[in-house]
Amino acid sequence: MGKYNLIALTNPVDGRDDEFNDWYTNEHLDDVLKLPGMVAAQRFCLNDVQHRKGLLEWKYMAIYEIEIDDISETLGALAAASGTDAMKLSPALSDQRMVWIYKPITGRVVR
Repeated sequence: MGKYNLIALTNPVDGRDDEFNDWYTNEHLDDVLKLPGMVAAQRFCLNDVQHRKGLLEWKYMAIYEIEIDDISETLGALAAASGTDAMKLSPALSDQRMVWIYKPITGRVVR
């Protein structure tokens, strides 16, 4: 079984952080976790202290853990559901967002 991480980088519409965060945490995560292969999700916000200075384009990140033989099945289901009654998109979500799929190339290293 293949293992993947879907990384979603997002921003709210200006001035709508509370609405965005309520929708994302209390509705969107559950909708995404209904897709084939999705096993876990966690949200993050950009920390004020960073290792390097520079343009910090995305305020929020979600990491979804996926376990499935064919990642195309998950991505197809995501494309079909997004913006429908099965996965409503909040008007507080900015249109500009990035989504990437990563797969591990090493085992997890712990201390």
